[in-house]
Amino acid sequence: MTVTEAVRQRISTRAFLDTPIPRGQLVDLLETAQRAPSGGNLQPWKLIAVTGPAKDEIIHLAHRVLATDPTGHVTSDRPVYPDLNAVDPVYNARRKRVGEMMYARVGIPKEDRAGRTRWFANNYRFFGAPVGLFLIIDRRMGHGQWAHMGMYMQTIALLAEERGWGTCMQECWARLRDELHTLFQLDEHHMVYAGISLGVPDPEAEVNDLYAERAPLGEIVEFKGW
Repeated sequence: MTVTEAVRQRISTRAFLDTPIPRGQLVDLLETAQRAPSGGNLQPWKLIAVTGPAKDEIIHLAHRVLATDPTGHVTSDRPVYPDLNAVDPVYNARRKRVGEMMYARVGIPKEDRAGRTRWFANNYRFFGAPVGLFLIIDRRMGHGQWAHMGMYMQTIALLAEERGWGTCMQECWARLRDELHTLFQLDEHHMVYAGISLGVPDPEAEVNDLYAERAPLGEIVEFKGW
């Protein structure tokens, strides 16, 4: 598989088989991911990988904390989304569009709010993936280091594609930053940034046919000097 093929076929996988991921194979992926770009070679990322009982403990924790409202907003100085009313409307339009595409795949209409809430709660079960990865960062890091974390996450995702695995980036775990901080016994300076579900995609799940739209290049790129 080429890098181009991995980039083009990567999606947010939202249904996984229960096929275990051997520790040795995951270690190989993560050792390779250490080559991700990092300004000044700070390598500002830390990672906690969970499976089996450790993963189940987090699922139970999420169920207890979020039983009444798994879709609520993150109250934090580091929210998942900016104030979408304060930026170009195109960003919120893209977000809404991919949401409608996803719910169409799983057959839940807009008026079925309860059904959509139940579906969203699958985030906190890792969509059935056998492995959950939690990205940890020092709160004192700057915006540049958060960008480096994103490059590390993308590197993990592309390496997973090469191995026939799927991933789903999950900033939704920000809802449980305080609880996960306690569970993982992090020090005062470290926090959970996001999670990644990782495993073998379920080829029969219609939601895994969702190939999110991307803006045409003319909306994104301005060429000068050609």
